[in-house]
Amino acid sequence: MQKTKTYGHLHLLFEYTGEPTLLIRAHLRDRRNEAHCPSKKMAETFTSLLTKQLNEALAQSSVASDLPDDFNADISPAQNTQFGDYQANAAMVLAKRVGKNPRELAGEIVELFETEGLCEKPEIAGPGFINFRISGEAIESRIGELLKDEERLGVDLVADPQKIVIDFSAPNVAKPMHVGHIRSTIIGDTLSRLARFLGHEVVADNHIGDWGTQFGMILWGWKNLLDQDALKKAPLDEMVRVYKAVNKKQEEDQSLRDICKAELVKLQQGDEENRKIWEECVALSKQGLQEIYGKLDVKFDHWLGESFYNDQLGPLVDELIADGTATESDGAIVIFSDGSLPEKEDPFLKNEDDEWKPQPALIRKSDGGFLYATTDLATIDYRINEFGADEVWYVVGAPQQLHFDQIISISKRRGQKANLKFVPFGSILGKDRKMLKTRDGEVVQLADVLIESVERARLIVEEKNPDLSDDEKTDIATKIGIGSVKYAELSQFRMTDYIFDWDTMLALKGNTAPYLLNAYVRTRAIFRKMGTEFSGVDSLKFTEPAEKAIALKMIQFGEVLPTVLDDFRPNVLAAYLYELATAYHRFWEACPVLKAESDEIRDTRLALCEMTGRVLKHGLGLLGIAVPERM
Repeated sequence: MQKTKTYGHLHLLFEYTGEPTLLIRAHLRDRRNEAHCPSKKMAETFTSLLTKQLNEALAQSSVASDLPDDFNADISPAQNTQFGDYQANAAMVLAKRVGKNPRELAGEIVELFETEGLCEKPEIAGPGFINFRISGEAIESRIGELLKDEERLGVDLVADPQKIVIDFSAPNVAKPMHVGHIRSTIIGDTLSRLARFLGHEVVADNHIGDWGTQFGMILWGWKNLLDQDALKKAPLDEMVRVYKAVNKKQEEDQSLRDICKAELVKLQQGDEENRKIWEECVALSKQGLQEIYGKLDVKFDHWLGESFYNDQLGPLVDELIADGTATESDGAIVIFSDGSLPEKEDPFLKNEDDEWKPQPALIRKSDGGFLYATTDLATIDYRINEFGADEVWYVVGAPQQLHFDQIISISKRRGQKANLKFVPFGSILGKDRKMLKTRDGEVVQLADVLIESVERARLIVEEKNPDLSDDEKTDIATKIGIGSVKYAELSQFRMTDYIFDWDTMLALKGNTAPYLLNAYVRTRAIFRKMGTEFSGVDSLKFTEPAEKAIALKMIQFGEVLPTVLDDFRPNVLAAYLYELATAYHRFWEACPVLKAESDEIRDTRLALCEMTGRVLKHGLGLLGIAVPERM
């Protein structure tokens, strides 16, 4: 049974088989395909070619004059390739709107559909689905083209590239990154890689928390509790120890809170001693953070933390008061609703006891202190005025939804044209489905997660391939370990809370990084066995269904990748790569390569191995996952 659901501009077409499906395939309407046309156009995808032919058939059909202005024929890859390679529900959707029998309309469309050089005659299934099977000749030709397109692999550049600032990771200074930073850091990095590859100009900005009330505590602790020897050995660990010690002392002696606040005020007023301590604290923290980013292969263009905008906050608040955006309330400066949105959509209102009450954004406290909202507004100004941002993407946890709803609303109210997008994500859970913590209740540190992942991967490598050199084992274990952490994250829909499970993420079977990496290694093993690299092929000839299946899956890389940034879903790319790896493993088992019955068949299969390796390596690279040549 097949169903179609519509979400905004996307149609989701899926087949219910009684079992969970790996991926509900999102496909774009024809106008979305047009939006992603590059200035230098590559060969059209099968989706766009089929869509074009389908629209031409509709234009010649008996319902041509009745076509609604907003109607778009949709084509999507088939869920079950037993029935075809692509499918369309256009006849069913249109028949309902114009009052015709859907199966009869489908039959009319099939008769009018021009198949030459593209596909076999379409088939009708169920109440009016139209299934398309791409011809072997068309697939062979396209693979030949892709073998020459080593840089793009059939993926078009966007027609209208944007200047995009991506705000992600953003840990607090003087604290180690914990497991909760995995999602923002890895999702943000992947979105940066994808946007750049698709042709956007990207600025990756690590908006670190290097200013605020916690520094009053750190400053006092630095002067009174710091162990210099411990600081030299493990800076972050010592700063965390000091912070915890001060926090405990504050619980025992409430007067210490005012003393710490006074230290913060001195810093904010430019006290030389406190400024030097703060600078050293930030520098040591960045050093520790860079070690983790280095392991993750995550890079930033800027580290413009909260302190960078400190001098801009006062003038910004004055401006907001002057133009009427902000107002005084009980000594504080706040921003209320302007009444431009429906109550249910207004982030400045909340419903209590069936009554809508104000929920203002606080931008300056009654004691003169500023807040995150103030800093974020100043940051928006800088990103628009200095970076020239067309869009700003905030990769931040879902609990910050209200904050960013208010910030984005205020920005629109101020007339700023940049498109601000909140990219939220869910939580990482332990096996008990609670927030992942250590046995003693502490939040798990990210550095510890990466170390343990590599150690566990090393044990697997030792078991599977003990004859490798120590350096090779280290390299492979690092790529598998780090890649497994990343893939476990990116294979999930970002809003899903998922369970962090070592055994699952490091498994050699199933939807895991090791499974995909093993598929890539297999593509290279064949050439190592031959003792030569791929040298090209004059023509391709498919003789087995598994050859066509893997070829078509590779061709769909150019169809899938441009859709990943729609709703910011790296899991769509991860699912595609898993399907590609699965198709390759099937091809590997079904189609002997070096022992093929003829040179032509062998060369075709070598080409498929080479092309699969390229797509897997590139696709995993866009997820920030490095591939080993051996496992």
